[in-house]
Amino acid sequence: MTELNELLQRIKKFRDERDWLKFHNHKDMALSMVLEATEVLEHFQWKNKEEVEEYGHTHKNEIGEELADVFIYLLELANNLGIDLIDASHKKLDQNNKNYPVEKAKSSAKKYTEL
Repeated sequence: MTELNELLQRIKKFRDERDWLKFHNHKDMALSMVLEATEVLEHFQWKNKEEVEEYGHTHKNEIGEELADVFIYLLELANNLGIDLIDASHKKLDQNNKNYPVEKAKSSAKKYTEL
C-alpha cells in the first residue's frame, strides 16, 4: 500500500468513526476545499513580496496545517468520486506539456490561448 493510500485510509477511518460520510457530499466537500484554500490565502493577505517571503519561512507550521486541510478534502473528494488523482495528474501534465510548449511558454505567464 502506498503512502498516499495509507493516508486516505486514515482520512476515511477518521470520517467513518464520527459517522460524517452523510455530510461529505461532493458539493460540500468541494466547498470545504475552497474555504480551506482561502485560509491559506489569509496568511499572505496585505503583505508585499518581501513580507510574503519572510512570513512563508517563519510560519511554515501554520501554513502547512491549512494546506493539509485542503489536501485532506481533495483526497477524500477524489476518492468519493472514484478519481485516481495520480493518474489524473499525469494526464493533466501531459496536456499542459501540449498547451505550454517550452519554446513558446518559457519565461511567459501568458495563458496557453495567448501563446
